[in-house]
Amino acid sequence: MGYEELFPAIDTKWHTNATKRFASPFVDNPHDRIDVDAIMLSHAAVSCGYTISDFYEKPELGIHCVSYMNELYDLLPVTHWFYSLPWVRELGLKLQYKDTLPPIPTGPILKDPSDVDKLRVMDKEELKRNFTQQEFYRLYEYVQKNIGQTLVPISYGFDLVGAAAELVGVENFIMWTFTEPDAAMKLVKKFTDTAINGAEGLADKYGFAMLIIGSVLGNNDIFSDEAVKKYSADMMRYFVDQSFRKGAGPQVFYHLCGNHETDYKVFKDTLIWSPFTVMHIGYMGKKVFPSSLLKQEFGTRATCMGSVDTKLMINPNPMAVYNQSKEQLLGGRDSPKGYILGNSCECPPYTIPANMRSMVKAARDFGTFGTW
Repeated sequence: MGYEELFPAIDTKWHTNATKRFASPFVDNPHDRIDVDAIMLSHAAVSCGYTISDFYEKPELGIHCVSYMNELYDLLPVTHWFYSLPWVRELGLKLQYKDTLPPIPTGPILKDPSDVDKLRVMDKEELKRNFTQQEFYRLYEYVQKNIGQTLVPISYGFDLVGAAAELVGVENFIMWTFTEPDAAMKLVKKFTDTAINGAEGLADKYGFAMLIIGSVLGNNDIFSDEAVKKYSADMMRYFVDQSFRKGAGPQVFYHLCGNHETDYKVFKDTLIWSPFTVMHIGYMGKKVFPSSLLKQEFGTRATCMGSVDTKLMINPNPMAVYNQSKEQLLGGRDSPKGYILGNSCECPPYTIPANMRSMVKAARDFGTFGTW
């Protein structure tokens, strides 16, 4: 039995409506209500009766679960599946699967700054034959065949700084930014070049491929604004610029996870903005990043994606989720290039369904077009 035999067919009426809603910010044609993107990953598998490890070890099952739960919760008409460390295997890092986590590294492989020079960046043809690209090809072929209306080919640069840091160990990398800044930058660039070649390989096969790129380790809890710009924002710009030149894009999702209390300012005049860009920032200090400020700073450059605190999603208090969703919606719903309501990061695997309903209910109550 194939995984596709486990799920009923998508409701085409729902999908048509969800597709129009999804396109609203990018075509300037408001439809229905503000969209909700919960950044759903392994929660979809858990909600369908499977495990977190099933989501990552069985990508086809995982992405079909995402499709099914998107319809159940009335979320996105498209599917995505990913983990936080793409492309690192091609640079020599070994990953292992865990019962309750995405794939994690078995340990750093670089001991000395001089070791960075020994890292070799695979070209796109080599990447096409290796693990990460083959996994994405297999996954997207499954989606094309079985739930083709949900297909959005995506190339993940994800966290350029954080993924590179895993090659040497996060604590060592942070120290290198002070003691060996040239080696630290060279390491980030080698990972970024690998991700760029991966984006080109996906574009070769599928045409336009959406880019997802983030600043996770590069945040104010760890780095100064200047360091965030140098290691993260500048390299994000480089990744998008080069990926565009190689045929990927033009849709870009910028995901700034963690605390960006002051460094959010360095991204505004650094990043590249296409007409199909989404800007998402998780936190300002310990609080969610206010949608009103997100709109003020980025609203004329990108579709703004507001945040609901992920901690609330596992708290048995649907009203708290509803109230924060309402606050964020009121602060950002009239953003010039559109607005999306989301979580501050990945939807926790054991999110309470009532809390998901609260997010969507708030979007219906305070985000329906023509009612404000």
